[in-house]
Amino acid sequence: MQNESLRNIAIIAHVDHGKTTLVDEMLKQGGAFRENQEVKDRVMDSGDLERERGITILAKNTAIQYGDVKINIVDTPGHADFGGEVERILKMVNGVILLVDAAEGPMPQTRFVLSRALDLGHRVIVVINKIDRPDQRIHEVMDEVLELLLDLDATDEQLDSPMLFCSARQGICSRDPDVLGTDLKPLFETILSYIPAPEADTEKPFQMLVSSIDYNEFVGRIAIGRIEQGTIKQNQEITVCNYHDPDQSRKAKAVSLYQFEGLARVPVSEASAGNIIAMSGIGDITIGDTICAAGLSEPLPFVKISAPTMEMTFSVNDSPFAGREGKYVTSRNLRDRLQRELLKDVSLHVKEVGTDSFNVAGRGEMHLSILIETMRREGYELCCSTPRVLYKTIDGVKCEPMELVYIDVPTEYSGAVIEELGRRKGELIQMSPNSTGTRMNIEYSIPARCLMGYRSTFMTATRGEGIINSVYNGYEPYKGDITLRWTGSLVASETGETTSYGLYNTQERGNMFIGPATPVYEGMIVGESPKVGDIAVNPCKKKHLTAVRSSGADEALILVTPVVFSLEEAIEFITDDELIEVTPKSIRLRKRILNTELRLKAQSKKNKN
Repeated sequence: MQNESLRNIAIIAHVDHGKTTLVDEMLKQGGAFRENQEVKDRVMDSGDLERERGITILAKNTAIQYGDVKINIVDTPGHADFGGEVERILKMVNGVILLVDAAEGPMPQTRFVLSRALDLGHRVIVVINKIDRPDQRIHEVMDEVLELLLDLDATDEQLDSPMLFCSARQGICSRDPDVLGTDLKPLFETILSYIPAPEADTEKPFQMLVSSIDYNEFVGRIAIGRIEQGTIKQNQEITVCNYHDPDQSRKAKAVSLYQFEGLARVPVSEASAGNIIAMSGIGDITIGDTICAAGLSEPLPFVKISAPTMEMTFSVNDSPFAGREGKYVTSRNLRDRLQRELLKDVSLHVKEVGTDSFNVAGRGEMHLSILIETMRREGYELCCSTPRVLYKTIDGVKCEPMELVYIDVPTEYSGAVIEELGRRKGELIQMSPNSTGTRMNIEYSIPARCLMGYRSTFMTATRGEGIINSVYNGYEPYKGDITLRWTGSLVASETGETTSYGLYNTQERGNMFIGPATPVYEGMIVGESPKVGDIAVNPCKKKHLTAVRSSGADEALILVTPVVFSLEEAIEFITDDELIEVTPKSIRLRKRILNTELRLKAQSKKNKN
């Protein structure tokens, strides 16, 4: 049995290929907004961080009505670090729209998510977007998509996937690559004709797999998922089967039911098989749990989420400035916040070490930095260590996570890129010029740890014109030790407030990270030394007052503009004996051992060993 009045689809694409813009136009042309309603761009990117960075971080549900059919749409993240969001969301849908840029073609993140969709047997609609770009190469991209499907062992049916050509910004779509469309009607019709309706056996007992969790201050946790079979009514008695312990089940009640309509959740009294719904009233529900009819205890299989590859240590802020700017500063606050994050992020792992530290493991630097940035905006203070890759022992051999790196760079800068990646133990897989011969496409295999801190170096080496993307590529034997940072730190030797005189004398030693009248403490990193090894400096030094006036006494002190790090840049910069102090108002770099004398003793002891 199938529910022909429903279609469930997910949209997958690489970062910045126009996925969220396409959803905007589908909502507009699907009648989700009033004609005179003012709608902002990228309406599905509701989070502040998503709108600032122009990326989708959390998967979100929406729905449109096209004729007699309701189309449930899931907007998924495009970055591989948030692949855990995509992997579980794919269990809710019956097909996917693969969105590909008409100039850039399929990218590594596209490959990662598409492989998961193909493994689940989902049908694919290929949409080549941005056909109005002056540098579009539609026909080459069509061939690249087919090659990608072949590489991923797609079935014959998946290889015959329909191809559409659209401009999401203009809201047009066509079936012919050389003809511009007038609206998105071809896309809607292809979804109805090609994507299968969900299975909908309403006679069987109710069963639903929880694929996502939302939280509301008034009703608590909200479980989101697709009803596999049966019908659910409001206030119906239900059984919850635990994902971590399938033998454990508990009774609960479906207090409220919601369906998705446009951007809103609409309360309903009843929902049947095939539909994607939200349900509140179950206090400790988690992703992967199965909700069944009362008396039934049959957990549904949950998709295997890829394991984390990188971890950082989050600890209580113990600097002299602790508690000045944050609202939540204790280990209990940190523990509670990380436990809440675990409820909705299945690809995150947290392990408590000691009384005030937590090892937080995720899928990559961006995955962890987004969590840190979210926490600081919520009022949390914490200290973060440098990221560490998670090693594995496979058949008695120490192995480390590898990354496939795809680089698009102007030809004149390719030499510098190849030289640096070679130094970082990268192995060149292939290298070819693009169709115009002005840019090089380079593919490398490189250890994940050797890629840390490279992106800022890459942008400098390519004058901001290079494009770099990477995706996890399994584990390989350890490639050996490597030094990634050849510079030292300028470390404050006293606590106080910086002066122009002190900074003027300090800036001769290297690049400064702070300006005048900035509070600093002993052990805080105030700049970067061009040489290996740390240098203790005093940026708070004041000029001694004397009765003798020299010829240059009143000359203005010219200070160099300080380098201000973003959170990601700070994570890339620090080494093992350094920490990032994160507060709602500041990002400071510091040494683990703040006292200068104790730090020098520890360094001397380490060098002897």
